[in-house]
Amino acid sequence: MENRLSNPYARRLHDEYNRQYSLANLARSKGLDPSAQVESQTTYDLAERVEKAVGPAGIAERIRELVKKISREETALKVSEEIVLGRFGSFEEEQAAEQAVRTALAVLDEAVTVAPIQGIHDVRIRRNDDRTRHLAIYFAGPMRSAGGTEMGMTMIVGDHVRRRLNLQPYKATEGEARRFVEELRIYERAVARFQYRHSDTVLHDAMLRLPVEPNGVETDPVEVAVNRNIARIETNRVRGGALRVINDGLLGRSQKVLRIVERLSLEGWDWLRPLKTTSAEGEEAKEFMFMEDVVGGRPIFAFPGAQGGFRIRYGRARNTGLASVGVHPATMEILGGFLAVGVQMRTERPGKAGIVTAVDSIEPPVVRMMDGSVVRIDNPSEARAVKDRIDRILFLGDLIVGYGEFLENNRPLIPSGFVEEWWGQLLAEKLKTFEAASMIPPLSIPQERLHGLAANPLSTQISAKDALEISRRLGIPLHPLYTFFWDAIKPNELQYLRERILEFSEPSEETILLPNDTMLKSLLERLCLPHRVQNDSIKIREDETLILRTILKPENRQLVPEGSSTLEHLSLLAGFPVKSKAPNYVGARMGRPEKAKERVMTPKVHCLFPTGQFGGMRRDIVEASRKLAVSLEVVDRVCPSCDAWEPRIRCPTCGSLTVEHKSCPRCGLPGLVLCKNCNVETVSYKSKPVDLKQVLEAAVNRVGLAKSPDIVKGTKGLLNKTKTPEPLEKGLLRAKTDVSIFKDGTIRFDATNAILSQFRPSEVSLSVEKARVLGYEKDMEGKPLESPSQLCALELQDLVVPEACAQYLLKASKFLDDLLSSYYGLEKFYNASKKEDLIGRLVVGLSPHTSVGVVGRIVGFTKASVCYAHPFWHAAKRRDCDGDEDSVSLLLDVLLNFSREFMPDRIGGLMDAPLLLSPLLNPSEVARQALNIENVSQLPVEFYEKTLQGAHPSEVESLVPTLNTTIESGSDRWNIGFTHPTADLDDGKLISSYKELPTMLDKVKEQLHLADQIVAVKAEEVAVKVLSTHILRDLVGNLRTFTSQRVRCTKCGSKPRRVPLGGTCHRCGGKLAATVFRGGVEKYLDVATEMVERYNIRDYYRQRLELIKVELAETFKALPVDKEQQKLFVADFA
Repeated sequence: MENRLSNPYARRLHDEYNRQYSLANLARSKGLDPSAQVESQTTYDLAERVEKAVGPAGIAERIRELVKKISREETALKVSEEIVLGRFGSFEEEQAAEQAVRTALAVLDEAVTVAPIQGIHDVRIRRNDDRTRHLAIYFAGPMRSAGGTEMGMTMIVGDHVRRRLNLQPYKATEGEARRFVEELRIYERAVARFQYRHSDTVLHDAMLRLPVEPNGVETDPVEVAVNRNIARIETNRVRGGALRVINDGLLGRSQKVLRIVERLSLEGWDWLRPLKTTSAEGEEAKEFMFMEDVVGGRPIFAFPGAQGGFRIRYGRARNTGLASVGVHPATMEILGGFLAVGVQMRTERPGKAGIVTAVDSIEPPVVRMMDGSVVRIDNPSEARAVKDRIDRILFLGDLIVGYGEFLENNRPLIPSGFVEEWWGQLLAEKLKTFEAASMIPPLSIPQERLHGLAANPLSTQISAKDALEISRRLGIPLHPLYTFFWDAIKPNELQYLRERILEFSEPSEETILLPNDTMLKSLLERLCLPHRVQNDSIKIREDETLILRTILKPENRQLVPEGSSTLEHLSLLAGFPVKSKAPNYVGARMGRPEKAKERVMTPKVHCLFPTGQFGGMRRDIVEASRKLAVSLEVVDRVCPSCDAWEPRIRCPTCGSLTVEHKSCPRCGLPGLVLCKNCNVETVSYKSKPVDLKQVLEAAVNRVGLAKSPDIVKGTKGLLNKTKTPEPLEKGLLRAKTDVSIFKDGTIRFDATNAILSQFRPSEVSLSVEKARVLGYEKDMEGKPLESPSQLCALELQDLVVPEACAQYLLKASKFLDDLLSSYYGLEKFYNASKKEDLIGRLVVGLSPHTSVGVVGRIVGFTKASVCYAHPFWHAAKRRDCDGDEDSVSLLLDVLLNFSREFMPDRIGGLMDAPLLLSPLLNPSEVARQALNIENVSQLPVEFYEKTLQGAHPSEVESLVPTLNTTIESGSDRWNIGFTHPTADLDDGKLISSYKELPTMLDKVKEQLHLADQIVAVKAEEVAVKVLSTHILRDLVGNLRTFTSQRVRCTKCGSKPRRVPLGGTCHRCGGKLAATVFRGGVEKYLDVATEMVERYNIRDYYRQRLELIKVELAETFKALPVDKEQQKLFVADFA
């Protein structure tokens, strides 16, 4: 902590955090909230988070001692052992076991999720059939928030605790093993898929070998059919928590868990060893996984390994890494605009998915126009100008992927194409050799320009003449700009090209004019060689002509090269090496679109205040206040002085402390803990009459409003344990400023995660003067910051938020100022009138699966729908940039308005809540994936050569320093290097056409149109996948929903289980209406019919569609009207 505060940036954040925390505590001390102090606890490291989340008291200091000496896994086992042995207090056996398992899991998952709190429901000591005692861990749904390895390690921890308690191993019965297998298969079919799939035999055998019983509470209303009423299993419903721990945790991560077990010298887990999947099966499964569940309207960009797909480009731009990848901004445009900054793209390798950002220094796409010309699209403006005239997309361009992604995903490196940065280093080595020998290179090119080409190959332009001279004189491979896709043609086709050039052109001609025959045209298109089609001729431009004449030597008929490949032929002809442009390609498809939108509950809520049935469809508190008699289920808290219901801990009218009463939920008799009559636990709430009109008028007067807003949206009921409502004054002020809240009382804005390591003040709407005020006095190279175009290294906790987020937080700041001045009687804090006034303000970032908010600071804005931040900030939230979105809230809003009292009283209710706050990041405690990011300005030649061998990433770790290396060195400098520059963060497409197209029909049509255009995609297979995985399923599902739908009252919104015989709502007498309509059922029918007719769809899918049409026709068949017929018979519906 002290070391971090020695950094001026950290000190500035810390001081501002404490200032706002003190202000919030002052406001809360007035007693106008469920608690008289801020409820989010401050934590600075893993040890403190563990102690404050699950305990026991005093564990933090011990954890700090241990993590300095041993690994995190060893620390978890050690503290669990010491808890059982009584180092932190005396516990009963079961209590000690439960505390030990919870604390150990908190250490393993770094105490950022609710898995240790709510994912472990209970830990018990039970008996085997032979009466020996064993340990049982009861898991619940929130266990999924922990990582797979952490879930698996929970069972290892349980076994360690069992041994320390001298308990015998769990001995599963045959019935329990069969029940687990059946339960897991039912869960897969009826609830959700698992990440891994294991055979029934593996699952069955694992259950019989487990030394700790994996049990759990029911998580879904789905029951097993065969293995029911098992003695030691309390429910017949599926137990999702236990299933995930065993299937995805212990078995799915078996080899990872086994490596940890072996390192810790633990016994009894050798049976995990045979579960390892063979590498061939595993690789194949991973490669084709991205093609599963193709969604209608989200295109496939390239099939696995298909020519013309994306080419892997090793490296990192300042806006890629941590699972995010970069594509050329022109690629975004030519792909129908489906790819935009922040869109998730599911890829064949190295990982499952990542968001897309724009990088303009990589290879752009190549297309064939409608007139037959082949064009390389070098910039997005050109792409926008020609996209409507594109006939075929021959090459998608580069996909820039970091070496760290291969290291993180444990995937072998794939051969790199020959790229400019590789060429530049080869040139630099040659120049260094000449200089060492005090020789001048035998070139007509000036030395200064040669060194410029070597040092900056991506930004320095080179002519075809210079490229050829360098290759001929120095013997290095031809420059990548003038290297075409020679791998795509065969040696005999190469010879055919030579012959045609010789036959139809003269050596003296600056351009080549060839006949437009089918074979030659196909050959040139596969080469992606730019050319124009004029009448019946193909015209090759000057630069390409010079390259072809030089390397093909068509006039030399006697030169017949030998070799097994086209590249070998070509290199012999040229007299210097010609490298492979693209040894392989990767497949990809669109995942989720980008997101930047305020977080709202469904329906929108201004205040966590119940309206029951009195607020109508909109759950309007103002409407409910107009009712004569309003009865609400709320906390039974009364002001003793005013003798009136008051949900706050202090009465705002007289200032007295209020008193909470408990009573029996059955008979209503008062009691403290248990009802003496009913023997049930008493509760703090009851249904009682509330003078809502008087409550509303008092709240309006208290905050100084002339009148109530027209609509103040509340909730139908409250889900928290005591049914304590939020102060109505807050709802009035939120309605006034048009902001809404989440379940915990905070105002949030969701945005897709994206990383950024450097920024220019000009591209984030930050002035140089303001940048200096924020601490950016120097650029990334250490030079004084004087120009808005200089690159600055982004600080660890600084954010660039979407402009839409800034506008929403501006409204939130106005609400908070109103709240401070009119409700708490304090001075306004933000005083913001425009979004720029929020620069420098602190926010809290929170991931849905965690319970620890990470403090950040706004330093700028982007037009894209992403939240840019340092990779460590996202990693502190336990996130990468694979397409998920997280929330951003103003810090003061969290401190003032978050209350644990409002959280739903159910398992998992504490997820996605800022129970703890982390004001300062500790880089050594963030998610380890971030530490695999490479920290280099260029990748060495040896690295590229290793990729050609398909080396494992671990083999080249010494060649490519990562952030893990920086951590180990003890440095606090986090200016991460990058290999590829990016001109402007917002240069790419900013809104995906998936969001712009109005209907699903439009989206699917564009998806299929794109499939027809891309050479790396088979349109027929796309049509089949969309039909089978999306459209046909939806048609059948919608029809089923229509036939089993419930009606809804148009007046009060209630949905009776059965249609009342009277035909009106039994609650309010309102009119009943259907909830599913014919248009919604048949919405995909036309597009499905068009797909079947347009493409060569297999008979199976044609027949399925015909059967669905028959069912739809019968369902919506109009009944004949016959006034004479008084009765309907069964045959009428046949």
